[in-house]
Amino acid sequence: MEEKHGSFESGPNEVNGVSVSHHSNIISDHGWHKVTYAKRQKKTKPTKINSDSLANPNTIAANGILTGADNVFRSLEQQSEDRRRRILEAQRAANAASADAPVRSKQRSDDDDEDDDEEDDDAEHAAGNGTAGEVKKVKQKKPKKPKVTVAEAAAKIDAADLAAFLAEISTSYETQQDIQMMRFADYFGRAFSAVSSSQFPWMKLFRESTVAKLTEIPLSHISDVVYKTSIDWINQRSLEALSSFVLWSLDSILADLASQQAVAKGSKKAVQHTTSKSQVAMFVVLAMVLRRKPDVLTSQLSIIRENSKYQGHDKLPVIVWMIAQASVGDISVGLYAWARNLLPIVSGKSVNPQSRDLILQLVEKILSTPKARPILVNGAVRKGERLIPPPAFEILMRVTFPVSSARVKATERFEAIYSTLKEVALAGSPGSKAMKQVSQQIFSFAIRAAGESNPELSKEAASIFIWCLGQSSECYKQWEKNYQENIEASVSILKKLSEDWREHSAKLSPYEPLRETLKNFRQKNDKALATGTDASQQAHFKDADNFGCYCIVPQYGIMGFEETLGLQLAVLLLRIFCRAGRRQPNALFSPPHMHDSTGQMPER
Repeated sequence: MEEKHGSFESGPNEVNGVSVSHHSNIISDHGWHKVTYAKRQKKTKPTKINSDSLANPNTIAANGILTGADNVFRSLEQQSEDRRRRILEAQRAANAASADAPVRSKQRSDDDDEDDDEEDDDAEHAAGNGTAGEVKKVKQKKPKKPKVTVAEAAAKIDAADLAAFLAEISTSYETQQDIQMMRFADYFGRAFSAVSSSQFPWMKLFRESTVAKLTEIPLSHISDVVYKTSIDWINQRSLEALSSFVLWSLDSILADLASQQAVAKGSKKAVQHTTSKSQVAMFVVLAMVLRRKPDVLTSQLSIIRENSKYQGHDKLPVIVWMIAQASVGDISVGLYAWARNLLPIVSGKSVNPQSRDLILQLVEKILSTPKARPILVNGAVRKGERLIPPPAFEILMRVTFPVSSARVKATERFEAIYSTLKEVALAGSPGSKAMKQVSQQIFSFAIRAAGESNPELSKEAASIFIWCLGQSSECYKQWEKNYQENIEASVSILKKLSEDWREHSAKLSPYEPLRETLKNFRQKNDKALATGTDASQQAHFKDADNFGCYCIVPQYGIMGFEETLGLQLAVLLLRIFCRAGRRQPNALFSPPHMHDSTGQMPER
């Protein structure tokens, strides 16, 4: 009891756990006291609060929060400290484990920006490697490897090794010739892998070279023994496998063309380096295939002609190069492809002088081949198809004989090759079924061109029209059907017959079809003149009547026996009359002298 009393007396300043001194202070302040926020107090005196709480677990802090072992914030802090400790221990363990591993240098990407030679990357990376804690050594720049040219790479190809490789893949892929062709291309791809794009800038070479020089790129660097080994093996592959390979190769080359064009426009430079290295081999293998098997190209011409991805002036040099390679193997194939895929481009409105020149260079090279004319004329029909079909011949005729205002520098070059190409276009067995079909196709555009206001074209078309008459009697019937609708063309044709009869007479024999046709024309002329057509049309019918009925018929004997006998008697009497009048006896029936002072034929 005394102990309890002593205990009570020992704390005279505390009442119900509240400090009496603190209470007296409140009274002395008349009820006003300073308020301190718990957050600020915690920041300003965290250590003191924690220490006081630990020393006096039953005290109340000035901010009213109970401090002591049950403080929840203290437990959170302990958990946070434990978590940080575990993280630090894990980091120390990881650092210790990686202490013996090499540290990858980050200098490679920086060095690539300073040096664009991609072959130095491995050396630079190796120089930057080291272990953790080692002092980085100063990087020594490795000397650049010497550039490898196409000729140097080609010289290293061993023909015996190539032959062994071809024998191996022929056995391994005996029934898969398409895979054989891919492996064949891979072999040359490895052989030319060291050749950089700067050593074979094929786009620049194609753009700046003539077709004659272009044809030898890059095959001129391949040795004869390697070339012969390759083409002998190619000759044993099927046409189907080679055809698909040619198209695949063309797609690969055009893909490289597109990537280089993208580089020029600002795309990533790495694309160019990745694709250009393989193009040397692609051109080499494709050239050998086209030279040894030119027929492969003819099977793909329609696809190349009709698919838009193969069209465009930027792709034209590649197509010209391919046709040039095929023409080395067979000039007939070269002309066949030229007439179908390149000649139509010349007549297009969007053609430019560079494209026109490239197309002309190719056909000039084909025609300059030794014995080209007899080879092409004798082989004018190839596997049932003409080297120069009628539609291509019409284009050729029109670009050779344009109106005077449309003449360009290339016109003279077309004039120089026109006669040979015309001979090829019209070559064949006269009177044969094939020639009859061709003549009827040519007839349709010849009669149109003969009636145009272009004098040179009209004259040439009239000559071709007369050739058609000599090939098929059906052309006479077509002429009669189209006579009145094409009266201007008919006048031009009759005039040409009158002026150059001796040149054309042998082609038109026998004359019975012509005689009947002219007789029908005279009836048509009389009917047209009697119906009162307009003045311009009447003039054309009169000219046709004069040239056909009073020039060709009496002068050259294209009539029956009785008419010829009566005409001879009339001519005899007129000669007597002309001698009496001191006039020239042949003046009446000579076509050049039948015109009056105005240049018109006299009326009947």
